[in-house]
Order: sequence, then structure tokens, then C-alpha cells
Amino acid sequence: MPDYRIIDADCHTVEPPHIWERWLPEEYQDRAPKLVKDEEGGDAWSFGEGKPLMKIGLVATPGMRFEDMKWAGYTYDTVRKGCWDGKERLVDMDYDGVDAEFIYPSQRTMHHFMGNEDQDFHRAGIQAYNNYMAQEFCAADPDRLFFLAQMPNLGVDECIQELKRCREMGARGTIITTWPSGNDDLSEADDPFFAAAQDLAMPVSIHINIQRRRNAGGGGSPEGPAAIGGMALAGFLGFPPIFCELTMSGLLDRYPKLMIIGVETEVGWIPEALEQIDNFYWRNRTHTGVNIKHLPSHYFHENFLCTFITDRFGVKNRYEIGVKNMAWSSDYPHHGCDWPYSRKVIAEMFDGVPSDEKHAILAQNMVELYGLDQTYSLP
Repeated sequence: MPDYRIIDADCHTVEPPHIWERWLPEEYQDRAPKLVKDEEGGDAWSFGEGKPLMKIGLVATPGMRFEDMKWAGYTYDTVRKGCWDGKERLVDMDYDGVDAEFIYPSQRTMHHFMGNEDQDFHRAGIQAYNNYMAQEFCAADPDRLFFLAQMPNLGVDECIQELKRCREMGARGTIITTWPSGNDDLSEADDPFFAAAQDLAMPVSIHINIQRRRNAGGGGSPEGPAAIGGMALAGFLGFPPIFCELTMSGLLDRYPKLMIIGVETEVGWIPEALEQIDNFYWRNRTHTGVNIKHLPSHYFHENFLCTFITDRFGVKNRYEIGVKNMAWSSDYPHHGCDWPYSRKVIAEMFDGVPSDEKHAILAQNMVELYGLDQTYSLP
């Protein structure tokens, strides 16, 4: 197995221009996202008339000056091919000093399929993306490129089927956008999926938040002053309630080996959040009917790992967070990444951190979580 020194725990692709023509069955081509031009002549994905365009600017900008970053005006000919081509991604990884990556889908693209009432179209779109990742992008080097299988929103049984199908294609873990049952709130109806994930040793990732019908919306490229605060604070505003829902539900008492990944949440907020959650649990557990075996903080340290991009405060407070409960990521190729200076940023952020703790956060935690030191095999 490779000698992993730096593992990117959260990065992405930009869908290549050919993805739907090549991977989506022909009968659905007329409803597939279409590549069009934005107002500045750049490339953008259209999800249908009247819907906001998904411009590729800020999601395909590794190495750009901050002053040059914008949503519109960029084309597939002017951004790095590593954004969507697996072989070229390896080149960019080598240049940046990254040994392996865990790769997440664009949730705006996934919503195009998951928000459609046609279940066959929904299923076909999710499978097309997973097939592209397994058989095209990550096939460039399966020991360095790991895709996280996107789950559909078609009920628990279909989630389990897709989980198993993707496991056989090489997925090491999965990402859920909604609760597997399709309900707005987590419940025991979701248990069979989490049982399967535990049995298959497939960690379950949640990228910032869970989508719910009662607050559905969005889909465009956020712009304006509010966008800065929304993007900067999304992780530690959106994920703590999800953590509470998972722990207070008793799910982790029923499935104690289940692992949950909070993706792009950052980590500096965690010590204060755990203190407050434990305090309110003690005071309110009886009258709210919450009946769990341990304090909420116990489950965080046993069952959770959160990823961060730039979090000096989090690294400094790693003992309160848990050295084993955090992992570095770059967010490549999104505008939050520091490519090709990841090693420089890491060195500055980890100044004074003992080498064994630095190695755990940069690589070993992910190696152990996903079994990268073991030969990949089906259960």
C-alpha cells in the first residue's frame, strides 16, 4: 500500500463536459444538465428554464489570486483539467504534495436529480455520477483517489442497494444528502441503512447539512455581501444540530461501530459546543425523554470525525477536540483551497505540533477510518 503522509479528507470534482452524455442512459439525456454560457461567456450548467445557472468559476479555481476569483467568465479551457480528469488530478496532487484524496460530489448537481419527482430519472442520475467516479475519475489510481458514493433519496431499501453496489465498485464510504428514509427528521425508519453501513464498514459522510423538504431551496451561485458570511460560517452553523440529532436519537447506542464524518465543518467550535450540549443534556434529558447511554460528547469522540481546511484555533485546541477526531482537507478545486501551497499552509498551521499528532491529523486518522492499510475486499 502507498505510504500516506498527506491525505486530503475533503475535495471535489467539477463535472466534465461529457459526463451525462457518456454516463447517463440515453432516455434521460433531454433532462440532463446542459452546458451553456454565462453572462460573461464562461461555462455554466443549466438545470432547466427559470433555474439559476451553476457557473464553474469559484468551484474550479485552484491556484488563482483571490482578486481574480469570481463565479462567471471561466471555461473548461481556462481552468485546470485536474478539476475533472483523474489523470490530471494526480499531476496536481503530486505538485501539491498530496498522497490521496477523498472526493465528494457537487450537491447542487445531485439536487437536480434528487429533487425530481421521476424516480427513474432520480436513480439514473445518481448512478451515473457514481459510475463516473468509480469507472473513470478514480480509475486513474484507486489507491490515491477515493470516491464517496452519493446516496439517492428514494427510501432506505434503495439506499442500501446503492451502498452495496458502490461498495463493490470500490467506494470506501458514502455521503447522504437527506436522511435515508426520506423523512425530514432522523428516526428508527433510517436504522436499516445505518446498520448496513456499519456492517459494510462504510463511514457515512454529511457535507455540512441535511436537506429537508420544509426548508428546500437554493441551487444557484451565491452572490453579494451575505454570501461571504453564509459560506464562511456554513459548517459550524449547520452541522452541530445534525450532531445533536444523531447522538440524542440513540442511533449510536444501537450501532456503536458506525462512523460519521462531518465534512467541511471546521473544528475550532467543537470544544465549546460539546460543553454546552453536555450541560443541556444533563438539565433537560428527563423532561424531553432523551434516553441515551452516554454523554453526547462521548459519542463525538467515539463515532465522529470532522474535517477542516484552515483552522489554526482548532489545531491549537486539538486535545479538547480529540486528535483522532479531526482531519485536514484542501477543498480542491473550490476557491477555499490553497493549491499548490498546501504544504506551506500545513507547515504554518501545525507549527509546534508533535510529529505523531501532525501525522494523525494529516493522514493516519483517515487511514484507520477507511482501512487504507488493509487490502480492499468485500465483506
